[in-house]
Amino acid sequence: MNASTARRSRRGLLRPAPLVAGKRILITGAARGLGASLARQLHAHGARVALLGIEEALLADVAADCGDAPWRYCDIGDPAQVERVINSLAEELGGLDAVVANAGIAKQLPLLGGDPLVLEETLAVNVLGAYYTLRAAGPHIAHPGGYILLVSSLAAAVHLPLAGAYSASKAAVDALGQTLRIELRHTGAKVGVAYFAELDTDMTSRGFDTEAARSILGRSTVSGIAPLGPAIDAMERALARRSRRVVSPFWVGMVLNFRAISQRMIEYSLRNGVAPGLDIARTERTAFTTEQPARQRRMRKLA
Repeated sequence: MNASTARRSRRGLLRPAPLVAGKRILITGAARGLGASLARQLHAHGARVALLGIEEALLADVAADCGDAPWRYCDIGDPAQVERVINSLAEELGGLDAVVANAGIAKQLPLLGGDPLVLEETLAVNVLGAYYTLRAAGPHIAHPGGYILLVSSLAAAVHLPLAGAYSASKAAVDALGQTLRIELRHTGAKVGVAYFAELDTDMTSRGFDTEAARSILGRSTVSGIAPLGPAIDAMERALARRSRRVVSPFWVGMVLNFRAISQRMIEYSLRNGVAPGLDIARTERTAFTTEQPARQRRMRKLA
């Protein structure tokens, strides 16, 4: 080994990448999309996964692909159910090394004249569901080597018309992650937050590929559909290294660092043509990206 190679080795550049093999990892929202793809890849690389979601047939298929991994039906908006399910899955795995708080839904909402139930349901799943997951998983993760990865979004920092409910929920997830990182530090556990752009998942195609959005943007997406693979790879690396931040595609990190400028650019580029799209959205029939179980309403119906 020459001197240059020795120096690189001391810096760690030739060390093998950290591995997820043997890690016990619980994933919410694992029936399809990001959660299902992550579960399959982690299993293929030697991790032991446990899965929860509300689409039982799809979830069972994912579990079968992951070596008959343990799984449970779980309404992420029900705190008692979340606690019971996570405790049960943690017991089956013999403990937890990491939790991926991935479950989420999306639906367009014009803030003025839209259905307030869209905001309520979005917050119930994306924010309260994430919190209930953290609360239930915390005792299993609060140890040296423990890790929680929360899936936020670029939408937490850069806000678009019709995405107010989703953006608000993901900004809240970001805040939960940043706060939990401080509160868990003394235990040795770490917390990461993932920020993704428009990935090739149902969240993008079902959530915001609508007539109203196309009217405003002039196309179906803002930045174009990014492949899912790099995002899954980034999440796997984060779980191995207990990373603080995960982004995909790579340019998302730059947008986050200059979020104020990015927001002004969005506002400028959409300065014309928003009103017709809002009119369409107030009557356009769309669905949540995942059909939700009936829940007690937390907000009174507005006249």
